[in-house]
Amino acid sequence: MFAVIMAGGAGTRFWPASSRKLPKQFLKIFGGRSLLEETLDRIRPLAPGNRIFLVVNESHQLLTAESLKDSAATILLEPIGRNTAACIGLAATHISRVDAREPIVALPADHFVADAESFRRKLAAGVDIARSGAIVTLGVSPDRPETGFGYVEAGDPAGVVNDEEFFAVKKFVEKPDLETAIQYVTGGRHLWNSGVFIFTAETILGEIQLFAPRLHAGLNEISRAIGTTSYGDVVSGVYGRLESISIDYAVMEKTDVPIYALKGDFGWSDVGSWQALYDLHRVGADPAGNVLLGRAVTSDAKGNLVYSTTERHVALVGVEGLAVVDTADGLLVTRLDRSQDVKRVPELLKGGEGK
Repeated sequence: MFAVIMAGGAGTRFWPASSRKLPKQFLKIFGGRSLLEETLDRIRPLAPGNRIFLVVNESHQLLTAESLKDSAATILLEPIGRNTAACIGLAATHISRVDAREPIVALPADHFVADAESFRRKLAAGVDIARSGAIVTLGVSPDRPETGFGYVEAGDPAGVVNDEEFFAVKKFVEKPDLETAIQYVTGGRHLWNSGVFIFTAETILGEIQLFAPRLHAGLNEISRAIGTTSYGDVVSGVYGRLESISIDYAVMEKTDVPIYALKGDFGWSDVGSWQALYDLHRVGADPAGNVLLGRAVTSDAKGNLVYSTTERHVALVGVEGLAVVDTADGLLVTRLDRSQDVKRVPELLKGGEGK
């Protein structure tokens, strides 16, 4: 199998710790290793280094090389971010020149997985299913009504591979409102969309050709330039013309290719907000439910998150349910239950001193 690690995201919901220079996938928010390094370690037992492709923004080439250290992998550079359809298409174009019919596992670089062994068992089963030309996704059994995630509606059981049951996917569902999310949890047929997909290059490029022909035309230009001195210029020219669209919108919601879901219970989080980080560290909270990551003290405060990378002391007095994030680049104070809205901040700062 091949592995494609999508590492071009901006991590805007993790401002101010995440920035254009140092996006979320390069942050060491769970100790001494970055999220990208953890992702690489999870996938390496399944894919040799010469079959791992990292798709990153060209401005992060050095950061990515540092994450790899001496490990083998191929780095593919995007001149600008164009969402997951272009990212996956670029990697699949390169892989198709090696083996168009070998399954590819495409996964984000900035997610958290507690049980790596269980995660790999699901991936291995998905790889076997994808050899038939099907598309496979990993869905996560929801434990709460979450409005920040997309969902997959699972249909009837479709079979068992390697002792792993898989289900036909009825449809992909966008982020719901709270009432709908509650119905999804109680109904038992909806899974969180983990953003992990498995397919062959032949399958995914064929579907991109059908449903995103302009993207496919651009990928063909890139394919013809691979191995030539004009490759970098061609990629830059093509990417400037591409629509920014997710693989979900471009292909998954339209394709007639069979899509199957494997249900995962491997301790997954997209680490998509400060609330998510608080939830992941809750086990280490103080008796009042405060998660203190940095130099911080509290008095009559409960259920707060402090994340500080500075030498300043942070003190919380008489407050509840806040995220306080103190870095060299900025200071954020928000209610934890509004932390999804932090993605607006980089746009607000554009053109100002905080740029």
